[in-house]
Amino acid sequence: MEILETIGFDLGHGETAVAKAIVESIEPPQMLEINNKKNQVTALGWHPKLGYLVGEQALIQAGVTQLTISFKQKPNNDPKYRETISTFVATYYRLLKESKQVEGGEGSYFYIGCPSGWSVSDRSEYQKLLQEAGIPRLNVVPESRAAFMQAKEAGKLEYDKLVASVLIVDIGSSTTDFTLVKSLEEIPIDFGSNTLGASLIDKAIFARTLANHEQKTLLEKVFQEYPHHQARCELACRKAKEDYFSNEQLYSDPESFARGFESINEQIYFIPQVNKLMMEEILNQPLPELELHNWVRSFRDSLTEAKEKLDELGIVPKLVLMTGGASRMKFTHFLCQEMFPEPETLLRPDPEPERCIAMGLARVGRWDLRAAAFKQEVNKLFTSNQLKGLIERHIPELIESLTKPLTDGLIINAVKPGLKDWQKNKIRTLADLETSLISRAEQWLKSDRAGQIINNQCTSWFNKKIQPDLAAQTDPICRKFQIPRSSLRFEDSIDPNFVNPELRIGDAIIAETVAFIVNVIIGGGAVASIITLILTGHLTWPIALVYGASLMAAGMELNRKTVQEVIKTNVDVPGWIRSSFLGDRKIEDICEQIKPELQKVIQEQLTADQEAFDKLIGKVEEGLQKTLSTKVQSCIILIQ
Repeated sequence: MEILETIGFDLGHGETAVAKAIVESIEPPQMLEINNKKNQVTALGWHPKLGYLVGEQALIQAGVTQLTISFKQKPNNDPKYRETISTFVATYYRLLKESKQVEGGEGSYFYIGCPSGWSVSDRSEYQKLLQEAGIPRLNVVPESRAAFMQAKEAGKLEYDKLVASVLIVDIGSSTTDFTLVKSLEEIPIDFGSNTLGASLIDKAIFARTLANHEQKTLLEKVFQEYPHHQARCELACRKAKEDYFSNEQLYSDPESFARGFESINEQIYFIPQVNKLMMEEILNQPLPELELHNWVRSFRDSLTEAKEKLDELGIVPKLVLMTGGASRMKFTHFLCQEMFPEPETLLRPDPEPERCIAMGLARVGRWDLRAAAFKQEVNKLFTSNQLKGLIERHIPELIESLTKPLTDGLIINAVKPGLKDWQKNKIRTLADLETSLISRAEQWLKSDRAGQIINNQCTSWFNKKIQPDLAAQTDPICRKFQIPRSSLRFEDSIDPNFVNPELRIGDAIIAETVAFIVNVIIGGGAVASIITLILTGHLTWPIALVYGASLMAAGMELNRKTVQEVIKTNVDVPGWIRSSFLGDRKIEDICEQIKPELQKVIQEQLTADQEAFDKLIGKVEEGLQKTLSTKVQSCIILIQ
């Protein structure tokens, strides 16, 4: 079945939230509700009649006999832990399907987050555990990736930030994770044991409240016999903490308190309360979970270690992105800014950290699917031979575009200078002229100037012929995935080597062309007249000069071809005669006369050089594939 939606499931140690993104849409994900709330306490309760309950209902429903909270941790073999996690996810899944908020089955792809510090094997084990909940399609991804994707697609990150270095600080209930995103790749920054979570503050408030409670001994007995009461009281401490950090200014007054409330029975109440003075004491008290360091110092130490590791890599992050519910604690902002000051680094706390990860996970899932489909669409151009056919179709136009400038170049740089040299008696015979023209032609065709002409024509051919046809193939793909058409276009200057055929204007074509030029000279003007006089018997001295009297006496048969060859090879026409029948004007006429034939010969030679153009087709096809693949990797982040 086709995947219709991606479900971002943020199963947090303290709270859980779920969001849904439609795969074929770029609309923001929609937050889903359980018990009419978009965020739920991570709590699982058992009711003898109602069965398993989650979130607020597990806390407030009368008759709940078992209650477990804050149970997210690295996967392990503890049967109780494994049952709690899988049952919690299965109950959530059932409620989402019953409320028709998700399709369920193969049509829904769940993306569940985990701390970025978890290893690949941890993720794999966690995924296997979660699949026991009965969700057919499920993937576990780092929460930092979700935070990055949410910031990207919510418009909080400009493109230059996307491809630069971003440090994500995820302050959760059980851990604080640091992840570097560099050129779109995630690099977790590990510190060994990571127990720096905001739930430690909840526990400190709980311990402080219990220690000061007038019925401390009775409460300890109740908590031991009925653990679900302790769980509710710990949640009351979390509420007091969250209220305090939501409005610190209000609670700076010694007479104002942020409070939680839990009723054990009609006579026993548990009422945690904090204000600025009390919270400062809690944040600065030694905690056994932090090796007797206080929470503030531990967070500062973690920031310092993160900065040192980045310094070792020579990286200054362009952005520090803060997420996780505990990132609402303002003092964490100040410490981050102190460690990574502006203007080198900008600080961006997420405005809705309690929803950020769920929405980001849904976006990650949709992005994964759409990015894979995008790559597949582009790869079809490679596997279907469309690129090869596109290039082959325009090879005749490339040959045509090369013919004229190569012809003009040969005439200007080889033919004219050679004829001028013969005209000025710098070359003895027409056979010498032929040799000179061949040498000049070869030299010019190998010159930088000829190479530049070929480069220019090939580049122009690519821009005018290949690029528009290629754009006709790639533009619909860009429109489908709603990214700029320029993402896959070759709008920058193309490397000439990329589209330059390895042409071989062989010795045969040069010799043939030069012979044609010399024959034109011999066949016209005074030389032609000399040949006519010889053949009619009116002029014999050139023959005697060339062959000698004995050969003449032997009655050698004379014909035009023989005489032409003799004159070309042996006759050194006097200098004073040359300029009379091969003047500048005559040279120009000869060049014009030979141009069409020369163009024809060059075009035929190029067309016959099938090997060179087959190589060109392969080279351009391979180059297009590599360049398009690079462009795909560069623009794929733009997909939503």
